[in-house]
Amino acid sequence: MVDRNSVVVLISANAEWGPVKEYFQPSHIETNPYGEYFLEEIYQRSIIFQYGGWGKIAAAASTEMAINRWNPEMIINIGTCGGFSGQIERGAILMPDRTLAYDIIEQMGNPQEAIDAYSTRLDHSWLKQPYPLPVQSGILVSADRDIVPETIPGLISQYQARAGDWESASIAWVAAGKHNRRCLILRGVTDLVSPQGGEAYGGMDFFKQASRKIMDSLCGSLPGWLACAGY
Repeated sequence: MVDRNSVVVLISANAEWGPVKEYFQPSHIETNPYGEYFLEEIYQRSIIFQYGGWGKIAAAASTEMAINRWNPEMIINIGTCGGFSGQIERGAILMPDRTLAYDIIEQMGNPQEAIDAYSTRLDHSWLKQPYPLPVQSGILVSADRDIVPETIPGLISQYQARAGDWESASIAWVAAGKHNRRCLILRGVTDLVSPQGGEAYGGMDFFKQASRKIMDSLCGSLPGWLACAGY
């Protein structure tokens, strides 16, 4: 059993979950309908690490499951994202203060209302500084697809977005938007995408190597983030 003061760390992609397990080397791993999870003691507190799955559907469902099962007061999502060339640097850690799902096409009503319905503002006033890692704020957009290069100018001009991923909008919407839980999203930029193309497109090796470096850094910073949150 874990208490109401528990913390759940959600990890979305396979290339992110593997490095997390290698970093912590848990002695016991359990499974539930969404995949593997394990407990790790940090500051004499059991922190739950849950593989949530890739894409908006799995991200929303596994976040809801984690809240219903463990009733955590805080959800942390650590992972990766693709950066928009010229808006952010490779290797930067984005701590978004707003997330939104941009792959919604509304042709009967107001398209902006549809986008706004799945947009979430994240309040970080409960985090004490200094942070354990340099982070950048901004808008992180999510869709059930990799970043399409020709859409980048529109995403920048319409939303002032700096990076994109597959899951953050869903996690934030469920955790902070619907359940009013503390929600901290930390996404490291593994690769840059420009209107001319993506440096990781065409093969997985680049992404996997960059993901491992990002995830090692984020895992190592977790005790510091928990201290900033008052644990």
